[in-house]
Parts: sequence; structure tokens; C-alpha cells
Amino acid sequence: MNLPNKLTIFRIILIVPFVILLLGNHQEWGWFVALFQGARPYLDYVALAIFIIASLTDLIDGKIARKYHMVTNFGKFMDPLADKLLVCAAMIALVEMGRIPSWVVIIIISREFIISGFRLIASDNGVVIAASHWGKFKTTFQMVMICLMLANIPALKWVTDLVMWVALLLTIISLVDYLVKNKDVMKETR
Repeated sequence: MNLPNKLTIFRIILIVPFVILLLGNHQEWGWFVALFQGARPYLDYVALAIFIIASLTDLIDGKIARKYHMVTNFGKFMDPLADKLLVCAAMIALVEMGRIPSWVVIIIISREFIISGFRLIASDNGVVIAASHWGKFKTTFQMVMICLMLANIPALKWVTDLVMWVALLLTIISLVDYLVKNKDVMKETR
């Protein structure tokens, strides 16, 4: 259990307080309201801070793992899973809060399932599908989109909407890129 793997686990753990703070601030959870009565106006910002910290652990753990040759099978499996859990939890919470259309989230999550399935088939055939530049751009724009939606600044609504559309477009482009570049993965090997 090296440092990059600990950061990955920390990112997964941060999802719990992130979702509780975010949804608890927008739901009528009696226990939550009583616990944070005076702090409610600020809880979205605390949730945003937690999301940013969790997102930064993704950058840090990968850099450390590559620089110090600490790449492990656990990290190869859990790091992308932790990213997907964080982003999906945030987007589903944002749907609940009415800040993002559910159809956008359905497209984004569907892409993640398709690529995960594709990677599983590829690994069964001994092929490793590396992350593409399109996929990295997609992830960056999704995280920026989530931060803007969490901040919920009315004057930046047009920026938030633009970033959402770019994130959605990059989601589709990265999916098509994966499928086209790796179409041979679907051919049966004997």
C-alpha cells in the first residue's frame, strides 16, 4: 500500500462527506439541518472544496506513481474507478439539485460503462487500452463543469453551460475515438 494507492483510497473516502454535505444542504434531512443549522449557506462551498481536494489527489497520485515507479495493479484498477465514482456521485447529486439535466449525466455515465466494458474485453485479449488525449480533456472539462455547478454563481451561468456542452461533446468524441482506434478488440481471438 504505497502513497499513490493511499491517495486513491482517500479520494474514494472523500466521496462520502462530499455527498452528505452537498445533498444534506439541499434536502430536508432533519438530523443534518439540526447538526449544521448555522453553517447551511456555506456547505456547498465546503463540498466544493472537498471535490477540488479529491480531484487534485487524482493528479498527484498519478504523478507520484509514474515518477517514483510505484505503479501497481491495484492502482491501475482503483485509480480510474475512484475517478468515475467521484465524478458520477457529483453529477448524480447535481441532478438531484436541479443543476444539470439528467440526460447529460446519462450520456456521460453511459460512455464510462461502454469504455469500461471495452477495456475489460481488451484485457481478456491481452490488450491494454491507454487513456487518450480526448479522454483526458473530457475528464478535465467534466471536473471544471462540476466545480462551476457546485459554485453556482449566477453571473457565470453562461460559462457553466458552455463548459457543460464542451464536456458533453468531448465525452462523445472520446467515445468514438476509443471505439474507432480499438475496433479490433471486438474481433474474437482464437
